[in-house]
Amino acid sequence: MKTTFTLVLALAVVLIGLQAPAAATGHPANYLVLKGGLYAPSQDPDIETVHFTQKDGFVAEIAGGRYFGPFFATEFGVGYFQSKGSPAVEAGESKFQCVPVTLTGKVLLPLGPFVEPYAELGIGAYITKAEASGTNIKNFDASTKGVVGLHAGAGVNFNITPLVFLGAEGKYLWAKPSFGGQDINLDGFTVTADLGFRF
Repeated sequence: MKTTFTLVLALAVVLIGLQAPAAATGHPANYLVLKGGLYAPSQDPDIETVHFTQKDGFVAEIAGGRYFGPFFATEFGVGYFQSKGSPAVEAGESKFQCVPVTLTGKVLLPLGPFVEPYAELGIGAYITKAEASGTNIKNFDASTKGVVGLHAGAGVNFNITPLVFLGAEGKYLWAKPSFGGQDINLDGFTVTADLGFRF
């Protein structure tokens, strides 16, 4: 229910934003950005009685946004990230896959026409699938779960032209889905390189 509410709220905000007047930023108010990079879990999970060492994985995202003046923007994104792990003392493996659907607010600090640093804060629905195997793992629920989570971060855009920009972004996410009554912590960092187009 919370996941459905979050998705409906995010869609409503985006649709309302698209009806707003164009932002006075010196470039088009709407943008589309492609992101790709690293997902680094901050904690290793304990699955039933087994401790897994989780390795860094990858993240990809596509997002659309709109400027509301030169200092604020909102962004709606859909992505994918995953990581794999292995237990320290026995054979087995774990894999976590997640589709985040996020809504983000950005506070911008334009430094002339070419450089645009920003800070961001947002909420999202994290739709996660977990898989784990091991000698002592018998009943781990690997079905897909959705949970509401938060994220915060910072980044910078470099305007190649008024319509095209390159960027870099780092953020931290907090999300804790439950599988078979056991909470799995997905908290971690993402670092991405970005390619954006304004229209």
